[in-house]
Order: sequence, then structure tokens, then C-alpha cells
Amino acid sequence: MCPSKVADGETRGWIVPIGGAEDKQAHPDVLARFVALCGGKDARIAVIPTASALSETGAQYQRLFPELGAGRVDVLDFDTRRDASEKNRLDILEQATGVFFTGGNQLRLSTILGGTPVAKLIRIMSARGVTVGGTSAGASILSEHMIAYGSEGASPRASSVRLAPGLGLTNRFIIDQHFRQRDRLGRLTAAMAYNPFAVGIGLDEDTAAFIAPDNTLEVEGSGAITVVDASSMSFSSMSEVGQNDAVCMLGLTVHILTAGATFNLSTRKASAGTLAHSKD
Repeated sequence: MCPSKVADGETRGWIVPIGGAEDKQAHPDVLARFVALCGGKDARIAVIPTASALSETGAQYQRLFPELGAGRVDVLDFDTRRDASEKNRLDILEQATGVFFTGGNQLRLSTILGGTPVAKLIRIMSARGVTVGGTSAGASILSEHMIAYGSEGASPRASSVRLAPGLGLTNRFIIDQHFRQRDRLGRLTAAMAYNPFAVGIGLDEDTAAFIAPDNTLEVEGSGAITVVDASSMSFSSMSEVGQNDAVCMLGLTVHILTAGATFNLSTRKASAGTLAHSKD
């Protein structure tokens, strides 16, 4: 699923994947920054809780975002593919200055929304400057290639990960979430072994990648982001091993980034960012 073309004179919106379990009360820095990017008091945020099987998920963010300064929040329950073609809901979505996908099951998101007018509209909105974010499963769906499911563990194995088409806002990265908490290094590196084109982004809980229109990623939150860059990989045994065998990968570059650090997805250069200035 390819990103929509950004028209001349326009700028793509921010993309904000969050690793799940974001702090919603004591230090809601991640969600507060998302609200600010959507316009603050002028923000109109569309919350899409499709990934969740819990009826109260959308209502939780509908209460929370105004407390963080959002002007208006609409919850759009797309529970069936037919819902994703309904004109009234599409009209509400099109007026949003920000779109937020809740957590849950990313395959529920992709099977209900994939190939629908909702998915197409969100790609168009992103290309014309609307901020789109999501937490946990809602983070995984944002890119062209999505980790559908996989196994835990530090070593990449051919059976560690299964990929599926995502929403397609960008083709530059593949997201994994709850990263350190659920020991997901193996499945993210396995995804890189399948195709080293994209950058692997492993998001800890309560941690977000704020990806600017120029494809500079900045870390916000209390955890870390593990960036796996396979562009200089010199060897992978993925095509030779059995499904349960460990995969040999040579030449990976791995960065561990914390709040204030940056990574440019175009140049593949990492920086300590504001962390470096704090030492001056």
C-alpha cells in the first residue's frame, strides 16, 4: 500500500507511532504533544478504536484529549467494512485535524479498514498535512508493511514474524511496539532480514516516535526506541534456514534512542539531539 503523493506546495503531516501503555495521568507528555500537533484548542481529533474489542476504549480518549487541550474529539466506530464506506462517518473524518488509532489487534484494523474509503481518505489526509498517530496496534498499522504477529525472543528466526499490508502512510519503517517489555528484538530483526529496505523501529511502552514531514524522528516519552538499520547488511541467512532456525545477519546498525534523540529516516543518521546540549 503506497503513500499518497504530496501535492506541490503542501507538506505531509506528522506520523506518531506510540509503543502502547502511554502515561495518561501523571506525565501524559506523549499524548499532550500529539494534541498540540493536531492544533491544540483548535484541534478536531478523530479517534478510531477499531483495533479494540473493548467498548470503552474510544470513550477513554474522548475524555482524555480535551483534558489535554483538544477542542473537539469524535469517536468513529468502524466495526464492519460496510461502516468504512458510510458517508456520514467519512464526512466527520475528513474534517479532522488529527487521527488517532487506539490499541488492540492490528489484524482487526487491517481486515476491517484495509482497501476501504477510510484507509484511502486517511492516506490523502496525511499527504495534505494532517497528523496521524496510534498506540500499540494503532502504531503498527501506520506503515506500508505491518508486523501482524510473531514470537518473543532476542534471536531472529524465520518463524519469528509474519508481515501484512498496513495503512501505508509511509514505506520507510516497520514498527514493533511494547518492545523491551515483551522482548521483541528477534521478530523486528527477522522483519529486517526479509527486506532490508525499511528501518525497524522498536517502541518501548510510554514512548513515541514523532516523525516530522522531513522524516526526522524525535523520541518522546519515558522509555527508549530501538532503531535497526539494515541498509548496510552484508549477509543474511534468511533464505537458507529452516522455519525454527536462528538467522545469521551481518552488518546491522542498531541505535538506542531516548527522549530528545533523533534519527533521520532519509539519511539514516542518528543524533543525541537535545541530550547532547544538556551536557554543555
